Amino acid sequence: MKCSQLLGKRYKEVPSDTKLKSHELLIRGGYIRPVFSGVFSCLLPARKVLQKIEEIIREEMNAIGGQEVEMPLVQPKELWEESGRYQGIERELVRLKDRNAHDMVLAMTHEEAAVALARTEATTYKDYPFMIYQFAKKFRDEARPRGGLIRVREFTMKDAYSFHRTVEDLENYYGQCARAYGRIYARVGVPEVLAIQGDNGIMGGKVSHEYMLLSPCGEDTIIICPHCGYQANKEVASSDCIPKHDRENEMPLEKVHTPGVKTIQEVARFLNVPMTQVAKTVLYRSVGEEKLVVVMIRGDLEVNESKLAKVLKAIPEFAGDAEITAAGSVPGFSSAYGLDNVRIIADKSLEKEKNLVTGANEQDYHLKNFNFSREMPGTIFQDIANVQEGDLCPVCHQPLTLNRGIEVGNIFQLGDKYTRPMQMRYMDEQNQEQTPIMGCYGIGIGRLMASVIEAKHDDKGPIWPVSIAPWPVSIITLCPKNGGDEVNKCSGELYQKLQENHVDVLWDDRVATPGEKFADNDLLGIPLQLVLSERNLEKGQVEWKERGTGQKGFVPVDQVIPFVQNWLEAENTKLLKGAETVKVPPKEEYTH
Repeated sequence: MKCSQLLGKRYKEVPSDTKLKSHELLIRGGYIRPVFSGVFSCLLPARKVLQKIEEIIREEMNAIGGQEVEMPLVQPKELWEESGRYQGIERELVRLKDRNAHDMVLAMTHEEAAVALARTEATTYKDYPFMIYQFAKKFRDEARPRGGLIRVREFTMKDAYSFHRTVEDLENYYGQCARAYGRIYARVGVPEVLAIQGDNGIMGGKVSHEYMLLSPCGEDTIIICPHCGYQANKEVASSDCIPKHDRENEMPLEKVHTPGVKTIQEVARFLNVPMTQVAKTVLYRSVGEEKLVVVMIRGDLEVNESKLAKVLKAIPEFAGDAEITAAGSVPGFSSAYGLDNVRIIADKSLEKEKNLVTGANEQDYHLKNFNFSREMPGTIFQDIANVQEGDLCPVCHQPLTLNRGIEVGNIFQLGDKYTRPMQMRYMDEQNQEQTPIMGCYGIGIGRLMASVIEAKHDDKGPIWPVSIAPWPVSIITLCPKNGGDEVNKCSGELYQKLQENHVDVLWDDRVATPGEKFADNDLLGIPLQLVLSERNLEKGQVEWKERGTGQKGFVPVDQVIPFVQNWLEAENTKLLKGAETVKVPPKEEYTH
C-alpha cells in the first residue's frame, strides 16, 4: 500500500472527547471514525488489524475442531421467546417489526440462533460432540457507550458454541478452549491476559471464566491473591477469615435513643463503636418477590448486587421510602428484627458477630447488643458482600488486592440453559431422547484491538506486534527538496521486491516533511521502519528502526530483503513461543 493512496487523515492534536488512550490513538491514527454514540466506521488500518486478529482466532478455533458458520443478525422473536430471554432482557435488546408487522430482534448474542441451527442437524448421538463458531456483527443498546471500541453498541464478536452429551465431555472441551484462548492472547501480543472466575450474568449456566487485561482504565474490578494466584471478578469473588471481634458474652438487648443519627458512620461515632459492630440494613424490591427483601451486612462492607441477584434469581432494586414505611420500618433506622412479611438475607460477615448495633425500626432509635443467635435464630447466612482490599484470600488466607481490568473474552459452561427450553433433542444408543448440554466462548474483536493499544503504546502511537500490525514493515522515503529521483527509484524497487517476497509493506511515498512521515508511521504503529535517504543510499545502506524498542541500525541495500524476512520470523517466533507456555485456569475451577 502506498501512503499517497491511503484514505484517512492522521492528527497531531488529541481529540477533546477521548478519555482512553486507545480511543485517542484510533482516532488520531485514522483507524476509526464515529458515526453516532457507540457506533464507528473502520478505515483500512483498522480493518487490517481486525482481519489479522480474526485469522489468529480462526486458526485456534479450527485447531480444536471448530466449524465456522454464519448466523443472522436479525432474528424472529419466537426464538428468543423459546429461551425466555425475549421477556427477560429489557432495554439492551433492540426490537423491531418487519413490513408484515412480524416482531423481530437485532441479536446481541447468538445462543438462540446456535441452538436453532444445531437442533436441525445433530439428531443422534453419532453427531456429538461438535463446536460451531462465527465472526458476526451484533447490536446491544448499551446505555453508556464509552472509550471508543471498549464499550460500544455495534460490535463484531467471535462467538463459539459447543454441544455435548455429558458434563465430563463439556468440561474437557472447556479446558481445550481455555488453552486456545490463552494462545490467542499470546499471539496477538498480550500474553499477560488473566483467566479469572467470572459472573455468568444473562448468559446463564454455572461455570464461567473471564479473560482480563489488567489496566487502570478497565471497568471491571478484579480480586487477586498475589500469594497463591486466586483470581476472580468482583461480582463473584469471595474472601475468608474475616476478622471476628472477641465479644464472647451476649449482652442484654437495649434500645437507645439516637436522634437524627442515620448513617453507619454517624451511628458508630454516636455510640462509640467500630463500624464493624454495626449491622447495616438495606431494603430491596425484586421482580417476582411479593415481599420486600431485607439485607443485613456488616457496617464496613457493601452489598454485592450481582451476588444478591443470584440468591434472588432476579435483579434487585432499592426500595423507596414509602415501601420501607409500608413494611413497618423507618428509613435510616431499619432492621430485619421485628419485621413480618419480608424476606431476610444476612451476609456471612455477621454470622459470628455478637452484640451488634442495628436499627430499631423506630424513628431516632437503634438497638444495642443485637445477636442473631438469640434475636433471629435460624437465620441463614450467605455471601453477598463485595470483597475489599486487604480481605483475606479464601484459599491461602493472605491479603487480597483489588485491580482494574478490561474484559477481552469469556467462556461459559451453559449446561442445558438453552437446549432444554428450546427442546433440542437427540436419540441415544438406546433410541431414547436426550437433551444435549452447551458451552459458549466469546471474544470481542474490536475491543481486543483497542485493548492491545491500551497495553502496548507510547505517546507517539500504538506499538503493534508483527502478528496484527496493519503493516509489519514500512518504507519511509526521505527526498531532498531538489528532487530525489534516485531515492524514489530505490524505494520503489524495494517496495516491489518486498511484495514479491510476500511481505505486507506500506510505502510512505508522499511529498511531506520527514517529521510528518515519522509521526504518521508511529501513529500507524508499524513494527519495522526502513528509512531511505540520499545520504544513506550514497553509502549503499538503508536505515532500520524498531518501533517497539527504538533500536536502529543500518543494513546494506542488497541485504534488506533477507534482513526483513529474518527479523519478521524472529518476532513471530517470540509470539508463538509465548503461546506455548500460556497458563490456563486450574481444572478444579471448571470441573464439578
